[in-house]
Formats: sequence, structure tokens, C-alpha cells
Amino acid sequence: MGIKKYFMLWWLFTRITTQVALQSRFGTVIFLVGKLLRFTFFLLFLVLLVSKTKSIASYSFWQVIFFFATFNLLDSIPQFLWREVYRFRNYIMRGFFDYIITKPISPLFRCLFGGSDILDLFILLISVVFAIYSAGQLSVVTFTGVIVYMLLIINALLISLAFHIFVLSVGVVTTEVDNSIMLYRDLTQMGRVPIDVYQEPLRGLLTFVIPVGMMMTFPAKALMGILSLENMLYAVLFSITLLFLSLYFWQFSLKKYASVSS
Repeated sequence: MGIKKYFMLWWLFTRITTQVALQSRFGTVIFLVGKLLRFTFFLLFLVLLVSKTKSIASYSFWQVIFFFATFNLLDSIPQFLWREVYRFRNYIMRGFFDYIITKPISPLFRCLFGGSDILDLFILLISVVFAIYSAGQLSVVTFTGVIVYMLLIINALLISLAFHIFVLSVGVVTTEVDNSIMLYRDLTQMGRVPIDVYQEPLRGLLTFVIPVGMMMTFPAKALMGILSLENMLYAVLFSITLLFLSLYFWQFSLKKYASVSS
């Protein structure tokens, strides 16, 4: 099946999940307001914090804001694209995964892209605008920096994709999804601020072992021109390796899967 057909399937799944999400207009409004308030309150917290201290870990006001904007961008895109992962445990428990693996499409595609959440698109658009605006306030932004920033954003999304595949694989083997995905969410929340604010050895752990800094901080540093080439290459190598391992684990989990009818 070609890329065009998979795109059409994604669009069909997204339309269906959108219709379900918009059934309750009041619930939709509450969800969006809650997301916006969460975004606004932490932004205000950062503004107040930096205005009192003048800097955080030697970063200026707009640099700290740009780190936060990059975090929001990388937090919103996976939620929008791979929202189906949050529904996966229910598929396993109800036996719907048995139905998925019998269809002539990739089970991994279906479990990842089985319906993007249109409600996350609102926050995603705000995050894009916020990132562009805050980047414009930085004193040194070069064309090369922008290109490297975009490449590291893609690299961070590959790391996020690998984690989501790991979560799906764990769900197939153990039926445990909710705790795994929330662990991922909790860890990435530590990237709201520059990873440099943490003391060693936590800083190194969150940068090179648990790749929060690699995902959330490296792209912003690259745009500012303060990320070394060695760290860029390490980030790329890490993402490729992690993605390969996650795909291998997914294939392993399918072999170990015992359907509900077994």
C-alpha cells in the first residue's frame, strides 16, 4: 500500500475521531480552555521568575521563553499525531487488536495514526506561532541555525516516535499502556526549562540517557548557535538507534502476542 493510500486512511480515521470528539461541544470547550490555561499559567510563571532573577542558568528572558516555546511545539506535535496510542490499551483489553492485525494495513500504522486529535491542533497552532515569535526576539538567528533547528526538531520527533512505539510494544506484551505513556509525559515535562538548570548528574542523565534535553533543549540551543557539533551528531545517532530498537521490539511483541480468544 502506497503513501497516498496511508495518508487517505489517516485522514479517514481523523475525520471519525473528530466527529466523536465534537459530539459534546461543552466538553470540547472545557478541554480547550484547560489546555490554554495550562499553557498560559506556566508562561506567566516563567515571566515572573525571569523578571525577578534576570536570567535562568545564564539564559536571558527571551532565550528561556524560546526554550519553553520549543518544548510546547515538541509536546503538541506527538499528541496530535499519535493520540491513538492513548486509546491502545482499550483495544488490547476488548480484543479489537485481533481485528487490527487481520487487516491488510500495517498494524503499527493503525495503532499510531488511527485518528489524530483535532482538539490538539488548536494548541499546536499556538505553539508554532509562539515559537516563531519568540525566535524573532533572539539577537542572533542565522539561516544555518534555523535549518539545524528544524532538523533537530525532526530528530526529536523521531525519538518521540520511538518512545511511542515502545509503549505500544509494552502494551502488546503486558496490556500496560497508560502508566508507560504517562511516564513519558512526566519525563518530557522536565524539558519545559533549559536542561542546564538541573545539577549533575541529573543533567547528564536527562541529556544523554533519558533524552529529554536532546529532544527539548538541543533544537533551541542549535538556533542560538551554542550547541556543539558533537552533540548534534550524538543526537542523530541516538534517535536512529532508538528508532531501530523500538521497531525491533515491536516485531518481537507481535510474536509474543496472545489474542483474547487464545
